Amino acid sequence: MKSFSESYKDAGVDITAGYKAVELMKKHVARTMPEGKADIGGFGGLFPLAIGGMKEPVLVSGTDGVGTKLRLAILLDKHDTIGIDCVAMCVNDIICCGAKPLFFLDYIACGRNVPERIAEIVGGVAEGCVQAGCALIGGETAEHPGTMPEYDYDLAGFSVGVVDRAKVIDNTKMKEGDIMLALPSTGVHSNGFSLVRKVFDVENCDLVSPVEELGGKSLGETLLAPTRIYVKSMLALFEEVSVKGVSHITGGGFYENMPRSIPKGLGVRIRKSDVKIPPIFHLIEKKGNISEHDMFNTFNMGVGMSVVVAKEDAESAIKILKANGEEAYILGEIVKSDDGVVLC
Repeated sequence: MKSFSESYKDAGVDITAGYKAVELMKKHVARTMPEGKADIGGFGGLFPLAIGGMKEPVLVSGTDGVGTKLRLAILLDKHDTIGIDCVAMCVNDIICCGAKPLFFLDYIACGRNVPERIAEIVGGVAEGCVQAGCALIGGETAEHPGTMPEYDYDLAGFSVGVVDRAKVIDNTKMKEGDIMLALPSTGVHSNGFSLVRKVFDVENCDLVSPVEELGGKSLGETLLAPTRIYVKSMLALFEEVSVKGVSHITGGGFYENMPRSIPKGLGVRIRKSDVKIPPIFHLIEKKGNISEHDMFNTFNMGVGMSVVVAKEDAESAIKILKANGEEAYILGEIVKSDDGVVLC
């Protein structure tokens, strides 16, 4: 007998829409799987763990969501990139430990399951997985009628990676005189959007017209630019350079995230003039009358990831990162300090 419940549909949950969404997303999932195999619909995701050459493999996990950036996607009715953000927020954390992401699972809660839109969201998740070199092995879509507006949804996920214990990024060898490099962001990424939405009053502002301060791009396009995924470039760097610390610059900006990769007694001194700040942050600061400290304590300010290497390795590290698509540059220097980040 075909699975269908008229009573459940009357309560707001259409299980046939869920089946259609699964069928529509299969082509996206297939892009991420070894040999293009996409077996979805079971009770658990299977992944073969290849750990050849590792003496002591360690699994590393990361979970996150996209926050209120989702509101921009909903307002603009553009859902094909928000999944990239979700993957990025997880795999960029994992890479800070030196781990290679293996697989990803997503969770979508929605007021009503519109199969085409769910497939569009998952298409973005799959693209993020392709960029990170990991497999999308499963997920869940849940209709929540009566608990969230019909066309609202939330997106979260988690990823698992692996690293040989001997290659886990260890900041114990960091010392005064080491160099911090910046890997540029694509913009606001996926943090600080509660403040962004307040500054621009996004529910009522023009999100689609060109903005001169943004180089002719619209505000919506600029804010919805997906979070950059740094996995492949960082893995290439790990192969050739001894990396002493990595920070994913998310909520909390410079002041919260950079010290997480720096041992006590040391800090990083950064000249503000050396930070390559994209125009969107100047616009947010001006429009919202936000202090410089709060900007650097909320947003990535154009630095999506920071990497600490020995001074003698800085030039080669930049060369490797640039060869892998990152316009990396020297951001600051490790100094003796208890302040974590010293902006001067």
